[in-house]
Amino acid sequence: MREPAGGLTPFRRLLRRLRDIMAADLPAEQRLEQTVSLIAADMVAEVCSVYVMRAGEVLELFATRGLRHEAVHSTRLRVGEGLVGDIAAHARPLALADAQSHPNFAYRPETGEEIYHSLLGVPILRGGRVLGVLVVQNRTQRHYTEDDVEALQTIAMFLAELAASGELVSPEERRPSDGTGLMPIRLEGLALNPGIVIGVAVLHEPGVVLTRIVAEDPEAELDRLRQAVLGMQDAVDDLIAAADLAHGEERDILETYRMFAQDHGWITRIAEAIRSGLTAEAGVQKVKDDTRARLSQATDPYLRERLSDLDDLANRLIAHLTSSGERPRRERVPDLAILVARSLGPAELLDYGRRLHGLVLEEGSATSHVCIVARALGIPVLGRVANALVRVEAGETLILDADNEQMFLRPREDILAAYQEMLNNRDRRRRALALIRDLPPVTLDGVRLSLNINAGLLIDLRNLAESGADGVGLYRTEIPFMVRSSFPDVNNQAELYRRVLDQADGRPVTFRTLDIGGDKALPYWHEEGEENPAMGWRAIRIGLDRPALLRQQIRAMIRAAGGRPLSLMFPLIAQVSEFERACGILQLELERAAARGAPLPERVSTGVMLEVPSLLWQLPALLRKVDFVSVGTNDLQQFLFASDRGNPRLVHRYDILAPVMLKILANIAEAAEAAGVSATVCGEMAGEPLEAMALASVGFRSLSMAPPAIGPVRAMARSLDLGQARKFLSLLLDAPEPSLRARLQNYALDHGIVA
Repeated sequence: MREPAGGLTPFRRLLRRLRDIMAADLPAEQRLEQTVSLIAADMVAEVCSVYVMRAGEVLELFATRGLRHEAVHSTRLRVGEGLVGDIAAHARPLALADAQSHPNFAYRPETGEEIYHSLLGVPILRGGRVLGVLVVQNRTQRHYTEDDVEALQTIAMFLAELAASGELVSPEERRPSDGTGLMPIRLEGLALNPGIVIGVAVLHEPGVVLTRIVAEDPEAELDRLRQAVLGMQDAVDDLIAAADLAHGEERDILETYRMFAQDHGWITRIAEAIRSGLTAEAGVQKVKDDTRARLSQATDPYLRERLSDLDDLANRLIAHLTSSGERPRRERVPDLAILVARSLGPAELLDYGRRLHGLVLEEGSATSHVCIVARALGIPVLGRVANALVRVEAGETLILDADNEQMFLRPREDILAAYQEMLNNRDRRRRALALIRDLPPVTLDGVRLSLNINAGLLIDLRNLAESGADGVGLYRTEIPFMVRSSFPDVNNQAELYRRVLDQADGRPVTFRTLDIGGDKALPYWHEEGEENPAMGWRAIRIGLDRPALLRQQIRAMIRAAGGRPLSLMFPLIAQVSEFERACGILQLELERAAARGAPLPERVSTGVMLEVPSLLWQLPALLRKVDFVSVGTNDLQQFLFASDRGNPRLVHRYDILAPVMLKILANIAEAAEAAGVSATVCGEMAGEPLEAMALASVGFRSLSMAPPAIGPVRAMARSLDLGQARKFLSLLLDAPEPSLRARLQNYALDHGIVA
C-alpha cells in the first residue's frame, strides 16, 4: 500500500516503535515487557503474552500484559499441550472467538485467564524452527480477521530475532543433554543414498540475520526486490549451466527448480509483505516462514518435498538482498566435508562443490530432489536424523554410515579405527573386484550365472558398464513418476524409455509397469489412505482398474523400443486371469501401433513379478503363458510370513534363508526350468553373496541386484562349486529350524567361497 498523505500508516508506526524498543540498551526481558504492552494497546487486546521455548520442548511464559504477573516464569506448557502448545506443535496461527470451548484448551489457574474468551496466537519462527508463541486475548468473543493474523505474524518476526539472540534462553540450554562435552553420540536415520565416509562436519546455515525489518521507503524496497530477483535468477541459470548434469532426471529437477525461481505468485506475495511496511529481506523471510508453516502440515509428499526448494530460493534471494549475492560456500568447504542440514535444495548442494563427501539431513526422502542429485554425484545421504543441527558442532569428526542407517559424532578412537579399517578393507576389496569385473560369473564347475542390475532412474544406467552387469533385470518405472510434479504424457514416457534402452547399449532391459499405490504415492495422484497399503489398491490392480493409465505406459514402451526387443513384466499379479487381462491391453496397443504404421518391437517378452503366494498354486497354468518370471523376494517373504517388513519388531524375526522360503524358491526354479521359462530373482536377497549362493544352489541362474552388489556376487560365483553346494542345500530344505544362515556361512567358510 502507498503511504497516506498524512504520513505513516498506523501499522508501520507500530513497527517503527517495535524496532526502537528492540534497539534500546535495556535488558532483554525489559524490552519484552515493553513490547507486549505496546502490542496489547495497538491491537486493542486486554492480554498480550510471549511464551519462549526452553529445553525439553517446554514453552515458558516470559512476559505478559493482562495475565497475573506471578504467572511469568511459572506457567509452562509442553509442545502440543493447550492452545499455546498446539500453535507451537503445528507452527501455524490459531484464531478463536471462544477459546475455552476448544478441545485443546488447558486452564492454568495462576494466570487468571478464565475471564478472557477469544485468543489469537502465532508461532515465533526463525529459520523454520519454533522459538516461542505470541498470543493476544480479549474478554469478548472477538472474531479476529486475516489482517489481525498477518499483523501478529509480522510482529513475531521482531521477537524471533530476540529469542534467537540467546539473551532470553542460553543456546546451550537447548542443546540435547546426551553427548555433552566430548562424549560420543550415535544417531539413527534413514539411508537415502548408501555409503560410508569419515569426515569433518560442516553446518548448513543458510539463514541471514535480519538487521533491518521496517522499511523506510516501500517503493525503494520493491525496487531492491526486483533487482535481487533478476540477480538471483541469473545466478541460478549460471549454477545450472555449470553443474555438468546435462542429462537424466537430475537435469529435469534443476529445470523445475529454475521454474520455481521464476514463480510469479511467490514474488507477488513478497511484494505484498513489503507494501505492509517490511524491508525486502524481511518480506522474503515472512513469506518463507508463512509458506513453510502451511506446507509442513500437508500430507501430500510432493508439497512437503518442495519445502526444500522454497527454503533454498528464499535464502538465496535474501543473500542477494543483503550482500553482493555471492555464496562462496565451496571455498570454505574443507576436504572430506560432511554437510549437516535440516533440509537442502538441489542447487544448494551444488553450491558446495565436489569436496562434499557426505550429507546428513533432519528431513528428506529417497525421491527428494536433493537426494537424486546427490546420487548423481555419488554422495552418501542419511536422512531423518532428529535434531542433527543442534547436536553436531562444526568441525567435529563424523562417521556417516548410511549403509547401516547411523552416524557417530565425536567417535571414540576404537570406533574410528574400526571404521577406518573397514574403509581400507572395502578399498582393497573394490580394487580386487575391479580386476575381475570383465571376467564372466562362471562357477568352478562351469555354470554361467547372469548378473543384472536393478534400476529406477537414468543415472542408475551408468552403473551398467561400470559393474560389468549383463543387463537391467528390473527397471522400476514408477520412480521417475514420483519425482515429477505432474503425470508424464506418452511422449515424455517414450523419450524416457528410449533413453534407458539407448544407455543400455544393446544389453537387455526388463521394464516393470507402474507399481504405485501403497507407500509409493505420486504427488498428483490423490487417493484415500488404506489401513494395509502393502496389500491394498496398488500396482497391477490400479493398472487394470485404470486401463488408460496402463495403456499409455505400454504405448510409450512400444514406441521407445522401435525395432528393438521389449521385455516387460506386471507387478503384484495374484491370479493368472490378471496377467491375461494385462496381456490383452498389451495386444491392443501392439495392434494400434501396427494400424498406424509405427515400427513394432523386434520381439515382445512378457512376464510377472512373482511376489504373491497365491501364484505358487497356479504355477503350471502361469508358466504356460509367460516368457519369464521374476521373483520379488521382498514382498514374497512379507506375505509368506504375514510379517510387515517395515515393522522394526519383526524385521529380524523371519530369515530369508529359512528352509520354507528356500524350498518355495526351489519349487519355482524347478517348475520354470521344466516349462522352459526363464526365472530371475530381483529382490534384495539376490544382492547378498551368501543369499545369492543359496539362490544359485536351489536352481536360479539369473539374479538382479543393486549395482554395488554385482562385484561381490561375481566373486562368490567364481569361487563356488555349484554342484556340491546344490547337493548340500538339498539335504537341508526340510530341516526343522528357523534359518539355515549359520550352516550356509560355515559351508562357505569351509569351501573357500567368497561369501
